[in-house]
Amino acid sequence: MMIEVMKSKIHRVRVTQAELNYVGSITIDEDLMEAADIIANEKVQIVNNNNGARLETYVIPGKRGSGIICLNGAAARLVQVGDIVIIISYATLDREEARNFKPSVVFPDDHNKLLP
Repeated sequence: MMIEVMKSKIHRVRVTQAELNYVGSITIDEDLMEAADIIANEKVQIVNNNNGARLETYVIPGKRGSGIICLNGAAARLVQVGDIVIIISYATLDREEARNFKPSVVFPDDHNKLLP
């Protein structure tokens, strides 16, 4: 049996931009992507702590070290700059592999930078 488990999480980052006139996606600082083991074009779930909105989209790498968290396209309607979001990716694993799997979880600071 295969089950879906959390693979990666970037916990409580601040939205820095929302660009409605864009094809779609979320732009994430490459430092955060790397730390959370999230790759370009990977499907992610976005959970907005400010309004409860949940959405799925794909990742576009943002400038390394910039702290950028930008919701693009229609997703921009579900956030405001300054909102706190959680970004989660999932993996499908067999049950035994899932029991021992350890997700990558990142807790950035208030400026979306990695803590030392």
